[in-house]
Amino acid sequence: MQKVAVVADSVACLTKHLTDQSRITIAPVTLLVQGKIYRDSLDISPSSAYKLFLHEPESFATSPASPGNYLEAFREAKKVANDIVCVTLSSRLSTEHNTAMVARELAGNEFPGSSIMVVDSQSVGPAEGFVALAAARAAAEGKELSAVVETAEKVKDKVEFVAFLETVRYVYRTGRVPKIAAEIGSWLDAKPILRVRSGVVHFKGIVRNREQGEDRLLGAMREKVGDRPVHVAVSHAYAPQEAMKLEQRVRSQFNCVEIWTTEFSPVMGYATGTGTLGLAFYPEE
Repeated sequence: MQKVAVVADSVACLTKHLTDQSRITIAPVTLLVQGKIYRDSLDISPSSAYKLFLHEPESFATSPASPGNYLEAFREAKKVANDIVCVTLSSRLSTEHNTAMVARELAGNEFPGSSIMVVDSQSVGPAEGFVALAAARAAAEGKELSAVVETAEKVKDKVEFVAFLETVRYVYRTGRVPKIAAEIGSWLDAKPILRVRSGVVHFKGIVRNREQGEDRLLGAMREKVGDRPVHVAVSHAYAPQEAMKLEQRVRSQFNCVEIWTTEFSPVMGYATGTGTLGLAFYPEE
């Protein structure tokens, strides 16, 4: 039995293969679609959720994982190890981190002999996923709680995330731009490039077509990693063919230590719209 188990929220966009392989327990974010409640990635797949979103976007809403969701995840993680590291998406983008801290206090009463550390990934999507994976891999090596947290913190400081949005129509939901600005951008067919830095989403630029968008994503990765070996995750919101093509470009242009493709959590797609592509990456030192 390993000494530490790892929990992450569903916005980390980890595939089932990765969570099973790394023994990561997921605390699901809640989706409300047409009056029905779903647990992200557990009750409904991202693809199915996007179909419902496209059919009736105004009936689609999201809410963070509840303390109860995290507490249930902690109970599952306890079957793997006594101590737990919980990785959350950026506390500057969501209340997930605070919710996990509340659950940690509740778990302290239920598991008095266990230690739970909550790590703010200061990122989102598969960039957050890489922080959780690093923690899980350190835990699988038999490392103690402090060493697992240290490993997660090191990757947290290195990992980058950039995304290309097919439309600016929905991005006002992030709070980064007013609704009217998003609507004007939509009329002009502007396609923004976003970047997550220090836990906050920033605009990196605007392009006119998907090819330019992909070029900007690859250029951003080249700027940060150069020729060094790199860990990469390609992500998409209901655009599997486009993601496959982007993955092929990444493989041909970079020395990938690992590369995997995943779907954006619908929680992210709610703010970005379908057609979004993203790259999460960090260099191998």
